Amino acid sequence: MNTSIRLKLSFMMFLEFFIWGAWFVTLGTFLFGIYNATGTQVATAFLTQSFGAILAPFIIGIIADRYFPAQRIFAVLHIVGALLLWFAGQSPTFEGFFPLILVYMILFMPTLALANSIAFRQMTNTEKEFPPIRILGTAGWIIAGLLISYLAWDSQDSGQLGNTFKMAAIASMILGLFSFSLPNTPPMKKGEKISIGEILGLDALRLLKNRSYLIFFISSVAICIPLAFYYNFTNAFLSEVGVAAPTAIQSLGQVSEFLFLLVMPFLFVRFGVKKMLAFGMFAWVLRYVFFAYGNADAGYWMLIGGVVLHGICYDFFFVTGQIYTDNLAGDRFKSAAQGMITLATYGVGMLIGSLISGPIVDNYLNSDGTHNWQSIWLIPAAIAGVVILLFIVFFRDRNQKQAILES
Repeated sequence: MNTSIRLKLSFMMFLEFFIWGAWFVTLGTFLFGIYNATGTQVATAFLTQSFGAILAPFIIGIIADRYFPAQRIFAVLHIVGALLLWFAGQSPTFEGFFPLILVYMILFMPTLALANSIAFRQMTNTEKEFPPIRILGTAGWIIAGLLISYLAWDSQDSGQLGNTFKMAAIASMILGLFSFSLPNTPPMKKGEKISIGEILGLDALRLLKNRSYLIFFISSVAICIPLAFYYNFTNAFLSEVGVAAPTAIQSLGQVSEFLFLLVMPFLFVRFGVKKMLAFGMFAWVLRYVFFAYGNADAGYWMLIGGVVLHGICYDFFFVTGQIYTDNLAGDRFKSAAQGMITLATYGVGMLIGSLISGPIVDNYLNSDGTHNWQSIWLIPAAIAGVVILLFIVFFRDRNQKQAILES
């Protein structure tokens, strides 16, 4: 891969995650502050992510793998998304906000898999080449969080919460226009006949014939149930318990992610798939325990520790899972396979997590408007604990490359 392509892919990743981090982290705080939303309404808004992820394999597996170059689809989705973000942030009611963000997330979630697909198609050794490029996505998320807290757009009293959507919209338009200059990523199966299975996006499901991958897939769904608690309520939790600049504090998680991405190629070789995935899941358990027993005074270090664990939580499980999936899929179905793992994690798992997290948060609402966060956080800790135990027992680490979709 030449330097020009490497720089373009890095800038793509930077803006992709800058856009997401610019509004998604503070969404719960935005909804509580602007619309006086309930926990269930907050979780419902986060459900839009899951709907987008569930539809992603159909958009990616059918359109990107067959009809149009991936970078062009990527560009169009971000340009349209920019308009939706701009108007969503200015909506006067939750009822007006929700359909806009729903359509936006249906368009945005496929871009996560598209970004990976565009990058992977330029690489010959994904284990070594992908992490240094993906690390710029982490940098984008960090800078978005720091900027939001610096401008005090994460305070419910500032009246500036809607500006996060404007910032994300501008970045989305820039990325959309820039994407037309990305390396050409033509469809792998252009001109081939379409089977019913392909129309339904079932090609990548053949990966599940591999027993180890099936266990990984199920674990991915299950571990994203507690993940929904983190995404949906951490910013509001930190703000409620008195942590200053909560969005900037949360960006420490991406700093940790940044650092771990740097050493991932070495860790991947040393520990292998199973240990990397297991370490990532165990970090989720520890994170929620820290949140449950931490506070803004003597237990402040636990809150910081829980946030900093994000590097292990995300890199060891999600990035490892993306590489594992890419290695097994084979050349012809890489896009569909990445879309499928997006469905498993941000789709089905987060959908279930959002459905249960909102009512749980409402159930632990105190009479003074605060929440019993200790009881809330111990629930996802327990769920993650069960998942890691089952994963360790049943998953078998097979390092050899198996392009089973081509069989």
